Amino acid sequence: MPYRRLPNTDSSRLKALNSALKKGKDITPMDLAFKQGTFQRVRSFLPKWEKAITEHKNTYDIQITNNKEYQKKLRKAKLYISHFIQVINMAIIRGELQTSVRIDFEIEEDNSKLPSLNTETDVIEWGKKLIDGETKRKMKGHSPITNPTIAVVRVHYDNFLEAYKFQKTLQKNHTRALNNLAELRDEADDIILNVWNEVEESYSDLPEDLKREKSQTYGLVYVYRKNEIGRISLIKDSEQRIFNI
Repeated sequence: MPYRRLPNTDSSRLKALNSALKKGKDITPMDLAFKQGTFQRVRSFLPKWEKAITEHKNTYDIQITNNKEYQKKLRKAKLYISHFIQVINMAIIRGELQTSVRIDFEIEEDNSKLPSLNTETDVIEWGKKLIDGETKRKMKGHSPITNPTIAVVRVHYDNFLEAYKFQKTLQKNHTRALNNLAELRDEADDIILNVWNEVEESYSDLPEDLKREKSQTYGLVYVYRKNEIGRISLIKDSEQRIFNI
């Protein structure tokens, strides 16, 4: 015997609520298979649920779309920060700069390795160190580092920083929408459960097959277990063979 399966996704919850709303509008209160109080709950709650689903989808889509441009700016910032440090190291190797120049950029004097730039925090930290360090050098009257200059590095760093802050805002918006959806989910489930229970109760005097058939018109979902599906297939095959004979 098939069993009733309540919605377990937000879209299936929306479908169940819309089915209940349509029935409540199309059928007179006397003939409706669930209570008017429950219908009022459906009608009052559904717009909030639709809005929550829409906001969740929109904030997710905007975040994903913006992320493509954000990743480009992040890669650019990493590239120019890395190149600036490599230029310093090459100038030291050529004898054009002293190893002590690294100290201005908060790098250990004997450390010629490139810093880790695996995270946004790394990029923010090292971009600031390079900008602050080159500013100090200029104030001391030293010749600026070139190819790239710190001005070019700063352009890409600032572009990344602006995109980073915007992306964080989008993430917060999406998280807020997600939390709002989660908070409404229990109420959606409770309303749907009440509708379905009341519908089945209205048809409780009918034979099981007819009860399920009428309940399904209200959006109720019934599914067979795997072993039942196998038995049904065997029965249908047997009936078809008998019919062919």
